Amino acid sequence: MQTSVPFIEVDSLEKIFTIRRKAGLLKRSKREVRAVDGISFGVERGEMVGYIGPNGAGKSTTIKMLTGILTPSGGRLRVAGIDPARERTRLAQRIGVVFGQRTTLWWDLPLKDSYGLMHRMYRIPDARYRENLDRCVELLDLGELLDVPVRQLSLGQRMRGDIAAALLHDPEVLYLDEPTIGLDVVSKARVREFLRELNTTRSTTVLLTTHDLTDIEQLCSRVMVIDHGRLMYDGKLTGLHAVGESERLLVVDLERELPPIEDVPGARFVRSEGPRQYLAFPASSSAAPLVAAVAAAYPLVDLSVREPDIEAVIAKMYGGTREERRESLM
Repeated sequence: MQTSVPFIEVDSLEKIFTIRRKAGLLKRSKREVRAVDGISFGVERGEMVGYIGPNGAGKSTTIKMLTGILTPSGGRLRVAGIDPARERTRLAQRIGVVFGQRTTLWWDLPLKDSYGLMHRMYRIPDARYRENLDRCVELLDLGELLDVPVRQLSLGQRMRGDIAAALLHDPEVLYLDEPTIGLDVVSKARVREFLRELNTTRSTTVLLTTHDLTDIEQLCSRVMVIDHGRLMYDGKLTGLHAVGESERLLVVDLERELPPIEDVPGARFVRSEGPRQYLAFPASSSAAPLVAAVAAAYPLVDLSVREPDIEAVIAKMYGGTREERRESLM
């Protein structure tokens, strides 16, 4: 039986940088830095995957190899059956890229002129270009910005402009490197909703790197964690919480201030704030039995459940040595 080939194939991928420094008047020293150290994974067409890790973990280096900007030092890499380093120009027609700290737009031109240049660069058919531009302008709220020079846009406005630019040629895969960096709450919500709609309606494959873990929680069902160039975890968000032994919080609002609730099996009292009490329980457990137990024994006004903080889970994973962290995830 023949199995389907992942849209993105990464097999034992490596990237080694040689750092040279002066070691005296006439001597120079050099050392090797393994930015990506033998990672392997596959991404199916239409998946939206979070790719996270601390600064210097190798996330951006991976993205640059996937786009053909950097050539791997070892391993095998294919995107839509194409070797990015060997056929970068051919691959460019099928991918979109957004680097949060760099823009692909022309600094002194109005936003619409940057889009016009991309129309010609990618040789996008006129009807297709107009349809895609209109769609991006509407969903990303760019209508009042089209005549504004890029240099006059705020960071949030420019980021939305960059996302639209990356999608004008209908890419099959979108690489997003910190797409919500520096954005306000409203802009973040707008970008997330747009990406969700894009993935749902057009089955665009999305690989998202970010330090804003709310992006991952709201957009991705699968997450990969990279540290020191190695893949530490690859699976569902729920599994990541299990690995990190994360907890959910049951927020209990009582009619009056009472002693700590410490008699509910499966829950741990955390703290109280007047008549409000906080109980922790494993993220993998159901809240229903706890809710029933509290409601039956205490004068209840309201109940709510707070989901675990992925950032705390990641921080816990990054405790100890790299070998200890990797062993805990196997």
